[in-house]
Amino acid sequence: MTQAAENGIDLAATVVALSAEAAELQTRIDALREELVALDVQMEAITAALRQPRSR
Repeated sequence: MTQAAENGIDLAATVVALSAEAAELQTRIDALREELVALDVQMEAITAALRQPRSR
């Protein structure tokens, strides 16, 4: 195999690997966004509860 062909294969393998990693990172980003939304809902509920007058 020529050096140019080997470089092309290396480049293609690198692109495939980086694409797979990007897909995994995007999945993690999506999961983190969902967790942030859930956390925001919890924070809003806590804030609302703290604003309620306490009964004695």
